[in-house]
Amino acid sequence: MTPELIDQARAVLREAPVVDGHNDLPWAMREQAGYDLDALDLAADQRSRLHTDLARLHAGGVGAQFWSVYVRSDLAGDRALSATLEQIDFVRALTDRYPDRLRLAFTADDMEAARAEGRIASLMGAEGGHSIDCSLATLRALHQLGVRYMTLTHNDNLPWADSATDKPVAGGLTRFGEEVVREMNRLGMLVDLSHVSADTMRDALRVAEAPVLFSHSSARGVCDHPRNVPDDVLAQLPVNGGVAMATFVPKFILPAAIEWTLAADENMRAHGFHHLDTTPAGMACQREFEAGHPRPIATPGTVADHLDHMREVAGIDHIGIGGDFDGTAFTPSGLDDVAGYPNLIAELLGRGWSQGDLAKLTWHNAVRVLRDAESAARELQLTRRPSIATITQLDG
Repeated sequence: MTPELIDQARAVLREAPVVDGHNDLPWAMREQAGYDLDALDLAADQRSRLHTDLARLHAGGVGAQFWSVYVRSDLAGDRALSATLEQIDFVRALTDRYPDRLRLAFTADDMEAARAEGRIASLMGAEGGHSIDCSLATLRALHQLGVRYMTLTHNDNLPWADSATDKPVAGGLTRFGEEVVREMNRLGMLVDLSHVSADTMRDALRVAEAPVLFSHSSARGVCDHPRNVPDDVLAQLPVNGGVAMATFVPKFILPAAIEWTLAADENMRAHGFHHLDTTPAGMACQREFEAGHPRPIATPGTVADHLDHMREVAGIDHIGIGGDFDGTAFTPSGLDDVAGYPNLIAELLGRGWSQGDLAKLTWHNAVRVLRDAESAARELQLTRRPSIATITQLDG
């Protein structure tokens, strides 16, 4: 791409900065530094350890970030909840540490205010319903602490919802799973359908009374991976009002990367690492494997192929960006870290995307979906009390 297109892309991002739907920096900080911002100061250059630091967020044109308050799905019950609370505590510490750069945000108005101040709106999304331990009261507590979306599952099934990467058991959502969606709508917490099975997506859209979110998923019609969104689901977004945010993870966007990643994951486990480990030791293991088994390389054009398809099926008002930085071992060339968004915007400019369409992709769609969820919640709260249903009552 030409320097002229990069300059145009940066101009677009000055007017409509990126709202990124998913960044796993909190978990990376937990694993690498025990959340110690003195040990890993994000005001310094951390490119040797992380995909994210403050200078690169600025260089990338990021205006709002949903920080994932993720915990691995092999944590359960009180351990999962405690780890989620620690993640929330870190995001609050992060925004307190850098108040000139970051602003904690809970609403669409907060996002707009942060942009007006030249700060990055910092929102939180919980990645995986195992964090609530089948408790709607716990769900409400997370919302009160500032969590503004919850991904219904992570990589493993829950008693009330099937994951995209586990063997189907519930066939989508159970009755209690449907109640989780309804309670999230009543609260104004976005229902995030990344990581869930296609049947769970369809059940959630059937039940939802507010727009849904896919915080980091791409198009199954372009790359047939279960983590991506089928076309029939994308086609429902205009009626629902939701937004699907394309991810950058190579194994989800580049068909040739799927088999390679399965082999790399097996190599990680054979060496005693969790396959999602991105600590320096884990990455050293990955690099050693890569040296003997060159990996297929994705590019901004790979992501743009997904966005072209998603725009065609769902429409320009229903797409966004969710990079999954610091939650993946590998990234596309040219989207190596959070400074890379101008390369993607330049690619789309070169494909004829208008500045107005790009502004919807980067900023306006994400702000609108949160605002619409807030509006739906106000209406629902006029007639519906907090649910006290239990999984035993509804699912037996």
